[in-house]
Amino acid sequence: MIRFEHVGLRYGFGPEVLSDINFTLDPGSFHFLTGPSGAGKTSLMSLMYLGRHPTRGRITMYDQNVSEATRPQLAQMRQRIGVVFQDFRLLPHLSAFDNVALPLRIIGRPEKEIRAHVSELLEWVGLGDYQRALPPTLSGGQQQRIAIARAVIVRPRLLLADEPTGNLDDEIGLRLMNLFDQLNRMGTTIVIATHNQVLMDKFGHPRLLLEAGHLRVVRARGWIRRTMAEVL
Repeated sequence: MIRFEHVGLRYGFGPEVLSDINFTLDPGSFHFLTGPSGAGKTSLMSLMYLGRHPTRGRITMYDQNVSEATRPQLAQMRQRIGVVFQDFRLLPHLSAFDNVALPLRIIGRPEKEIRAHVSELLEWVGLGDYQRALPPTLSGGQQQRIAIARAVIVRPRLLLADEPTGNLDDEIGLRLMNLFDQLNRMGTTIVIATHNQVLMDKFGHPRLLLEAGHLRVVRARGWIRRTMAEVL
């Protein structure tokens, strides 16, 4: 799915914020991205969703060298990626329903199909009664759930989520983790950036640990992959 080879990133003429990053995400894998504040998690996520190019090194996505890809090829790659941003990036003049429906309308899905899928997903994330509400009238947690629904509505091949449960209570957080788990079982590759130690301990996924711009994959001894019935 993605391969980073000796990737570095710096902003302007400053020092590297990411240094010699090497890892591979296999199709259908599920990882937590974690590390202290300022370690470079947001910068790494921006490289993964093709929001910026590395300063050095090679990123391969879907067997394509990202640095050599044309604009149409990059646009096609981005269509296969769902992203949940920490600042949500909802369109304030569109309702919750229309924000979630937007990716489906962009790719030309029939309106009847859009109505069914969007309504079902908003019910799932606990916002069935807020489909016509505008984002500015909703709480941060509700806006976060809209952003998550928008990211997963097209069942992307790769889902990147930056602190997706940060503003949510435990019950809704576990429900959304259930949704992510189901997407993963259907083949979506998932990376969730989080500081939530309890959440990471409940789900036995490997961790991409960033420290001072350097990354290593951690498979902690004693982790147990639990079924969703056991978690809930």
